[in-house]
Amino acid sequence: MSQDLMNYDQMTQLALRGVVRDAIRRVIREDGLPGAHHFYITFLTRYPGVEIDETLAKKYPEEITIVLEHQFWDLNAYADEFEVTLKFGGIPKYLKVPYLAISRFHDPSVGFALQFDPPSEMDPIASGAAELRAVKDTDRPSPAIAAQTETTATDKAETKKSGKKKAKSDKASEGDASDETANVVSLDAFRKK
Repeated sequence: MSQDLMNYDQMTQLALRGVVRDAIRRVIREDGLPGAHHFYITFLTRYPGVEIDETLAKKYPEEITIVLEHQFWDLNAYADEFEVTLKFGGIPKYLKVPYLAISRFHDPSVGFALQFDPPSEMDPIASGAAELRAVKDTDRPSPAIAAQTETTATDKAETKKSGKKKAKSDKASEGDASDETANVVSLDAFRKK
């Protein structure tokens, strides 16, 4: 068999990352996740271009899984990255994630899952960022509501009352991060009954 000079594996990986981008854009267009859909997105916390709160980066030095389900704020999807604000321990945290940093994407409501090959190097250019960036990004989406990894009943009630709730990245509360505890919380606790 001949050597693959077309790099089909890399092209497939980039195309599947485009599926993740398109799924996030659809959530934005539809002002939330349709039906029972929700996303588990696992990404490398130290990948170039990832913006994550330092306390989260220390707690999750390799990778972290976030959940977009009922509450999230400031969700935007661009050609080569997405950004979102989620609450961790009740504190809003801004995240910026290049699609190339994503290692897994899962929508358990329909049994859809993608697992990506780890980048051969921690260099976005070497791992295909230039090709992904070349995809035209014509529409800059607006913020939408979604889910979070940790929440309280109060947050849920406020969100239901207001319909939409915006959270700001609270960089001043980084010092309050020491109040966070390492509680393991079942994701089933946040699902609608």
